[in-house]
Amino acid sequence: MWKILRQIGKAGIPSEPPPFASDGDDNAAITRIRQEILDILGQALAIRQVDAGSCNGCELEINALTNPYYNLEGLGIKFVASPRHADMLLVTGPVTRNMETALRRTYEAMPEPRLVVAVGACACDGGIFGESYATCGAVANVLPVDVTVPGCPPPPLEIMRGILAAVRRRR
Repeated sequence: MWKILRQIGKAGIPSEPPPFASDGDDNAAITRIRQEILDILGQALAIRQVDAGSCNGCELEINALTNPYYNLEGLGIKFVASPRHADMLLVTGPVTRNMETALRRTYEAMPEPRLVVAVGACACDGGIFGESYATCGAVANVLPVDVTVPGCPPPPLEIMRGILAAVRRRR
């Protein structure tokens, strides 16, 4: 045990600085996006997120949106379990052949007007998987997509921008 304590004493407390701690421009961008989303919506936005076959990198970034730093829930934007309650469909990953029918059914269960945002390089154009016997490729090959958010994985700020762009289209 003493050996471990000595090692901790030598190493100190290694930790990362908070996101964007040194760059005030990103904090200002987050604040602007938050305010514009609130101004446009005036009410809640319900999002149904579907993983159509991704590596879960994009899901980690989407999960970051719900933490206290980005605080989407504080803006009235929430993730819902049922597509019947959703205003927006957030899709990640290339659409696998096994998920194609489920994705279509999810989309059809949503009330009008429906918004679809493709998040990540795989959802935008098939990414490294492309279009093959196992995948349909991009989400646009299966559903009409309103906004694409490129990146592998895209940072939470870009996902927020994509959600805002889709909400602007709705308006």
